[in-house]
Amino acid sequence: MPEADKEGKNYFLDQPVTTEGFFLKGSNSLDWGMKNRLSKIFNPATGRTVMLAIDHGYFQGPTTGLERIDVTIVPLMPYADTLMLTRGILRTTIPPTYTGGIVIRASGGPSILKDLSNEQIAVDMEDALRLNAAALAVQVFIGGTFETQSVHNMTRLVDMGARFGMPILAVTAVGKDMVRDARYFRLACRICAELGAQYVKTYYVEEGFETVAASCPVPLVMAGGKKIPELDALTMSYRAIQEGAAGVDMGRNIFQSDAPIAMIQAVRGVVHDNLKPKQAYELFLELRQAGEKSAKKRSAKK
Repeated sequence: MPEADKEGKNYFLDQPVTTEGFFLKGSNSLDWGMKNRLSKIFNPATGRTVMLAIDHGYFQGPTTGLERIDVTIVPLMPYADTLMLTRGILRTTIPPTYTGGIVIRASGGPSILKDLSNEQIAVDMEDALRLNAAALAVQVFIGGTFETQSVHNMTRLVDMGARFGMPILAVTAVGKDMVRDARYFRLACRICAELGAQYVKTYYVEEGFETVAASCPVPLVMAGGKKIPELDALTMSYRAIQEGAAGVDMGRNIFQSDAPIAMIQAVRGVVHDNLKPKQAYELFLELRQAGEKSAKKRSAKK
C-alpha cells in the first residue's frame, strides 16, 4: 500500500469558486461530454468553425473533386477544424491520426435519381461512438414530401444523442421548388432548434440572414452551396459570419477551386481572423502563387 499523503491545508479560502459559462450560443446547459465534442467542432478561442464538407457522395456518387479523396482531400485536412463525411469514407480513406472533429452523415437512402426527402437514419449510434464522432448530421426537409419523416429522423437522433453525449447537426435541405429566402430559413432553422438539434447548418441569403441567425437559439453554420468564384465565396462567408453565423461548412467552393489548399486557408482567415473579403482573396492569390512555384520546383527535380 502506498503511504497516505498528509491532509491538505491550502484551500484558497480567499478565492471564490468560479463557474465558467460555455462559449457556444444556447449550449451552456448541455452535459460535459456533449460540450467536449462541440469543442472539437468549434474553436474555443473564436467560437467558430471551418467545416470541410465531403459527404456529397452519399447521394450523388464521385462528384467533381471527390473522385479520389485520398489525393484531393487528405492534404486539406490540416486546415479544417472539422470534417463532415460518411462513415465509409472515414474508415477507408481518412488517416486515424487526424485530430480534428468528425461529423458523420447519419441520414441517407435515396440517390439523386429519387426524391431526396425520403431519407432514413443510416448510422447506428453505437457505430458513431466507435468511430469517435464529434457529432452526427441529419438532413431535415422542411416543406418536402417526407417532411415529417425527416424531422422524426432528427428527433430520434437527438434522443439517442442525449443518452450518449452526442451532438446532432440538423441540415436544412431546400428542394428545387422551394423559395430560398429568410422567411423559409427562419422557419426551418427554428423548427430544428426547437426539436433539440445542438446546431444547425443552413444556406446564406443576402436579405435577412441576420434574422435567421438571431432567431435560431443554437449555433448556425453556413452551407457553402454550389461552386461560385473564390471572391464571391469569401464575400458570402464574411457576410454570414458578420451577420451571426458561427462558422461555414464548405465543400465545393474549396475542393472544386483551382487551388483548394489556398482557398481553405483564405476561408480560415475570414472565419477565425475576421479578414475582409478582399484581404482574404489577396491571401488566396498569394498562397496559390506560392503553391504553383512549389509545384514547378518539384516537377523540375523529377
